[in-house]
Amino acid sequence: MDKNPLHQLIVERLQADLELARRAAQSAYEAATDEENIAENKYDTLGLEASYLAAGQARRVEEIRHSLAAWQQLTLRPFDPRQGIQLGALVWLADTGDREQCLLLGPDGAGLKVQWQGQEVLVVSPRAPLGQRLLGCGTGDEVEIRVGGGLQQFEILRVA
Repeated sequence: MDKNPLHQLIVERLQADLELARRAAQSAYEAATDEENIAENKYDTLGLEASYLAAGQARRVEEIRHSLAAWQQLTLRPFDPRQGIQLGALVWLADTGDREQCLLLGPDGAGLKVQWQGQEVLVVSPRAPLGQRLLGCGTGDEVEIRVGGGLQQFEILRVA
């Protein structure tokens, strides 16, 4: 299975997210430095709030930039059953209710969802509990993770 179009789709999505975040950061910076937002008294916090927003937007830009760089450096390889699931693996899981989902184990950008070949693909990082449990596994293996106070179980249906 050729995962390169999926890889490119994720890179394009991150590039679009980065551009959107840059514009939001610029807008927040302009609001924070605007003369109209200078505090007139100790209760006037509009400028302070705008500066907090600008700082948060700047951090978000850096997070996306880091994620994009990691994805651009990633080389996708075919699944090797001897190594098990590794970074770049496309994994189909079923939970105990037979609900299926498709995951791509990526270097960063966890939580990103894209539509590919008629299905939703969720990016999971190896730092996430599910990503950690999947490493080294193969088709037919079962994994468990604790979420809140409960235990979730998944069967690995196939890997590419």
